[in-house]
Amino acid sequence: MTTSTYQLQTNSKQFANFTEAEDCTLAAIDIGTNSIHMVIVKIQPSLPAFTIIAREKDMVRLGHRDRQTGYLTNEAMERSLKALHRCQTLAKSFQADSLVAVATSAMREAPNGREFLQHIETELQLKVDLISGQEEARRIYLGVLSAVDFNRQPRLLIDIGGGSTEISLVETHEARFLSSTKVGAVRLTQDFVSTDPISDREFITLSAYIRGMLERPIEELREHLQPSEVVKMIGTSGTIETLAEMHAMAKLGSTPNPIHGYKFSLKGLDQLIKQMRELNYRERSNLPGLADKRAEIILAGAIILREAMDLLGMSEIMLCERALREGVIVDWMLSHGFIESRLSYQSSIRERSVMAIAKKYRVNLDCCKRTAKFSLEIFDQLQGVLHKWDTEVREMLWAAAILHNCGLYISHSAHHKHSYYLIRNAELLGFNETQLEIVANFARYHRKSKPKKKHHSYQNLTSKSERQMVCELSAIMRLAVALDRRQIGAIAHVNCSYDAKAKHLTLNLIPSHNDDSCELELWNLQYKKEIFEEEFGVTVSAKLQM
Repeated sequence: MTTSTYQLQTNSKQFANFTEAEDCTLAAIDIGTNSIHMVIVKIQPSLPAFTIIAREKDMVRLGHRDRQTGYLTNEAMERSLKALHRCQTLAKSFQADSLVAVATSAMREAPNGREFLQHIETELQLKVDLISGQEEARRIYLGVLSAVDFNRQPRLLIDIGGGSTEISLVETHEARFLSSTKVGAVRLTQDFVSTDPISDREFITLSAYIRGMLERPIEELREHLQPSEVVKMIGTSGTIETLAEMHAMAKLGSTPNPIHGYKFSLKGLDQLIKQMRELNYRERSNLPGLADKRAEIILAGAIILREAMDLLGMSEIMLCERALREGVIVDWMLSHGFIESRLSYQSSIRERSVMAIAKKYRVNLDCCKRTAKFSLEIFDQLQGVLHKWDTEVREMLWAAAILHNCGLYISHSAHHKHSYYLIRNAELLGFNETQLEIVANFARYHRKSKPKKKHHSYQNLTSKSERQMVCELSAIMRLAVALDRRQIGAIAHVNCSYDAKAKHLTLNLIPSHNDDSCELELWNLQYKKEIFEEEFGVTVSAKLQM
């Protein structure tokens, strides 16, 4: 049992579901390429802090995909379902108030990954967030930050998973650089290793491939380092933890308890690699500190770490036992207002990420901020009247409104389609893959055709609720866009009044200048309101309110 290092200010106004004296129990599941991990924590809002009260781990090898198709195999999916069911049972036994789950590389890349996520939701009633590689790196950073004091110095983080490796440059208040590269212990073992012990040829090929894949992200990382800065390296997750245990057994004859904070050198890692490459699977399984199930993939993982340390010029690495699942906990605490102070910068990650993308694609921010303002005014005033969407959806609407015209960066023609593509591939931090898809669809349908089943973007929405959300919220955004037709801020505010009996919505528009008749805005509303009327089953009229 480990207590976190948090001693931060709380934001009691946002504790909608908890009283000041009430602790809550949260379970977080990380569905990785190699293993499924769960951590159960007791959150103490008054500190705020969290204490780990239980852990669960199952090596399901989800990343052992069909070599021909890349599909997740039936066997791997079945193992994963059983492991997730055990996690649910354990969480229930600890009376967890909430359970959050994320999926990473294997699920992102498999052609049937989203289908399997839908099956998990249907079979287990468990909603799993699919997150991007950069979002995975950000949450790993949050997990490390919950256990390590950076002493106001930057740190290099590396997390070697089954399908990808995340390398980041971070400091206490922000992540300067986040990356995710498709090199992982399971993936590389499956793709490059067919001999046992590994042949010299395969060893050289594997090492060269890893180095080639890591060179570009590490070069980009170096651009964020100051010439005089001295950084230290921190490693997380199973591969590096196993290597730390093997090193400790070889040097000390035992494994420190806890092993968190244990350090080993690049030279010591080279010695382990030299030893392991000469042994077959059974012989590796007998090495002290190496579990039988990890013996098959540990060499590929060790080579990834060696190449990364060498490219980064690091002679030593320190192990941190906290990683993605603990980062999911911290992210949940941030989003629920449990943490201010030290992590306040991270709590605004969505806003800053959206604004960074807007700047990248030269969005007219004044115009798009007005669109966002009108969208939220209509959303807020119609909440509980014509729709029941929550604050989470409101944030996605805001993001889409800010970025709805980013497609102009490519071309004015069909720019709403270009906006969809740019948003969908922008890796906005703070959003999971489903939320990104929804934000992109909001922007896609702010003009021209309404959502249709034949549209590829609309087909990517997997649930009826998501499709309804896009239909309703994009219709709201159409009205907001119309309110700034001349893009000069002619309308200052919009007040909505709804006659339930007549099913009629009146938009009372407050002009910025009393002598402006806003004829073009009123005309555009007449043109744009049709889809809104169809979607909500109401009639709409607008009038100036002087």
